[in-house]
Amino acid sequence: MMRFSTLLKHPADWMTGADSDSAVVLTSRIRLARNVSDTPFPGWARKQERIEILSDLRAAIEELPEMKAAFSHQLSELSSVQKQVLVERHLISREQAARSEGSAAVVNRTQTLSVMINEEDHLRLQSIRSGLHLQEAYELITKVDEQLEKKLTYAFDQELGYLTACPTNVGTGLRASAMLHLPGLVISDHIGQVIQAVGKLGLAVRGIFGEGTESLGHLFQISNQSTLGESEQDIISRLERVIRKVRDHERNARLKLVEDDPQMIADKIARAYGLLRYAYVIDSKEALTHLSLVRLGADMGCFPKETLQLCDSLLMDIEPAHLQHHAKRKLSPEERDTLRAEIIRSRLQSLPTPVISFINHTNPEDTPPA
Repeated sequence: MMRFSTLLKHPADWMTGADSDSAVVLTSRIRLARNVSDTPFPGWARKQERIEILSDLRAAIEELPEMKAAFSHQLSELSSVQKQVLVERHLISREQAARSEGSAAVVNRTQTLSVMINEEDHLRLQSIRSGLHLQEAYELITKVDEQLEKKLTYAFDQELGYLTACPTNVGTGLRASAMLHLPGLVISDHIGQVIQAVGKLGLAVRGIFGEGTESLGHLFQISNQSTLGESEQDIISRLERVIRKVRDHERNARLKLVEDDPQMIADKIARAYGLLRYAYVIDSKEALTHLSLVRLGADMGCFPKETLQLCDSLLMDIEPAHLQHHAKRKLSPEERDTLRAEIIRSRLQSLPTPVISFINHTNPEDTPPA
C-alpha cells in the first residue's frame, strides 16, 4: 500500500502532462456517483452501518487491477493537513475531508483514478486527465465501474437510473468537468459574456475547487448540471463542444490582446515575473494571479514551453496545506506567505527573463519616432 509521503513525492500525471490543449484546458475530469442497494446512504446511516459497508467497499476497490499498490486510507487515519492536501490535489472533496471514521479514500499511483468511500454517496469514482480528454477519462471510469458492478448491487431504478443522495445526481450519476485557464478573456473583460452564454446551455461555471469557490489564477471549471434525461455520451459530447468553443474564444482573446495592446500585456507578464522572482512575502491569491500571467507568457513564447509545467506544479505546491506539509508543522498565515515566496523564488531561479518578441510585431506606423 502506498504511503502518504510517496503519494506526494511525485506530481500527479495530470499535473505534468503537456499537449496542444494544456495551455488553455488544464484537466478533464469524470466523476460517477454510485450507491449500494438495500443499504442506508451515508448521510442517513448510523456510524456502525457506515463502518460495515466501508469494509466491503474498500476491499472491492483495492482488488481492482487499476488500484494495485494504491494509496488507501480511512479519513480517521489522516491528519487535518493531510486531508486538506488531498483536497488541494482534487482527490477528495472538502465535504469528505470533514468526515473521519467510516469514510475512506483510495487513489492509484499516478493519481489519475480516485475513489471516495462514504462521502455523500457510498462511492464517488473519479478519473482525471491532462488537457481536453474527457472521453479517455470516461473510458477508464467506465471500466472500473463495470468491474465493481459485478461485485456490488447498485441502487438502480429502471425508470430513473442510478439513485443518489442528492436528486441532482440521479440518472447517470455522472459529472463531467474541465479546468480552463482563461486570462485572455478575463483581461479583455469578456469572461462575463462567456460565463453567461455557457450558463444558458445548461452548464455550470465554478472556481478552482468547485461549487461555491472563487475563481483564482484565472482558472475556471465548466461542468454539466443535469444528469437525468441524457446519456453519458451525450453529456460528454455536449460538454466537449462547449469547451472547444471557450478554448477558441480564449485563443482569440490572447491574439487580440497582443494585436491591440502589446505593451500592456508585455508589462503584465514582465511585472508578474519580476514580482515572483524577488518577492519575500506573497499571499495565495496574489501568487496565483502572477503565476497565471507567467503561464500566459509561456504560451505566448516569452518563456520556454516547459514553464507551463513548472507553473502547474507551483499552483499546487503553494497551497496552504502543501506548505504546512512541506514545513512539517502548522504555519500561521504570515509564515505561509513567507514560505510561499521562498519556494517560488527557488523554483523560478533558473527561469530566464521574458523575451517579449511579440512587441516587435506591432504596426510600424504605431512605433514612436526615435
